[in-house]
Order: sequence, then structure tokens, then C-alpha cells
Amino acid sequence: MNTRVMLVDDHKMFRDGLRGLINAEPGMEVVGEAIDGREAIEVARRLSPDVVIMDISMPGMNGIEAMRHLIKDRPEVKVIMLSMYSSGPLVQSVIAAGAAGYVLKGSDFVELASAIRSACGLQAL
Repeated sequence: MNTRVMLVDDHKMFRDGLRGLINAEPGMEVVGEAIDGREAIEVARRLSPDVVIMDISMPGMNGIEAMRHLIKDRPEVKVIMLSMYSSGPLVQSVIAAGAAGYVLKGSDFVELASAIRSACGLQAL
């Protein structure tokens, strides 16, 4: 059974790229997308993903606020936060708020794939 992944980012080209990479990864599939935090909550309720990959910085409801709502509503969902900011205090606050992982947008895809597997308790390939 594939790990069901949802993408949340306000940049379509970024989502398109991630979707292609994730769908090419064995055992993973993108089942939904959202462009902001509010839409993410609605789509996650409807699709029940295993993992939500969410940008921290979005218009309207940001990723941290949306993550709190998602985790409250669906505690089994794992959220991996994406950001271009590597500040230690920011990373710590995101993890303390309930994120299963934090990946820098400048990282290699291998790191994100590893974070997804780790969040779901799966073995690395």
C-alpha cells in the first residue's frame, strides 16, 4: 500500500515538481494538493492523507497554524514542514507545535523522501 501524500504550497510550479518526484518514488503517491492553509484543512479532511508536506509561509493561514488545525482534527496525520528558513528557534517551534519533520526547500529530494518514510515509520530504501 502506498503512502498517501498531500502537498500544500502556494507555488504551482513547486507543487508540480514535488508531485512528479514523489509519484516516481516507490511506495508513495500524491493524493491531493492545496494552495494555502485553509484549503489544506478542507482537502485533508476529505482525502485522509498519511503525510502532509506543507510550506511554512503562505498567504492567509500559514503552515504552522494550518498544521495545528490538522493535527487537532486528525492526530494520525504526519505533517512535514517545508521552509527556506533554517533558524534553530523556528525549527524548534515547528517541531514543538507537532510537525513530524522539517525540511529546507534547498535540500535534495532524497532528504524529503527520507523524512516522509521516517514520519510514517517506514524503512529507508
